[in-house]
Amino acid sequence: MTIATILAGKGGDTVTITAEHKVADAVKLLAECRIGAVPVLRDGQVAGIFSERDVIHCLAEHGSAALDRPVSDAMTAPAITIGRSEAVLGALTLMTRRRVRHLPVVEDGVLVGFVSIGDLVKYRIDKIEADAEAMRSYIQTA
Repeated sequence: MTIATILAGKGGDTVTITAEHKVADAVKLLAECRIGAVPVLRDGQVAGIFSERDVIHCLAEHGSAALDRPVSDAMTAPAITIGRSEAVLGALTLMTRRRVRHLPVVEDGVLVGFVSIGDLVKYRIDKIEADAEAMRSYIQTA
């Protein structure tokens, strides 16, 4: 299966923030939306990702003044991105290898979605459970 399948199941719009916003704005957005990361846009393009980890690193380096800094100073950049046609296992491998938990999904330079490792693991577990149930059903009727 592909990332397109995951996005179809998630539905809804992707929450984003711009690089010019303050870190305090991004922290508020993460809290309000109950999410761990958000793609950062500059001129409509994905410039990076701002995550809970970025908050911690920025606060450790700059103290409370970090909240007044622009998101561009704290975000992880450049963002590692994938396309909709990427296989779920390929995306999981990329996340593991690059030690990231979120991937913007980009097509022709435009952000079309955002997936987390939780989204991908949930999909894999659901698929494995469905396959196991199909096998049990087959065995019981054979």
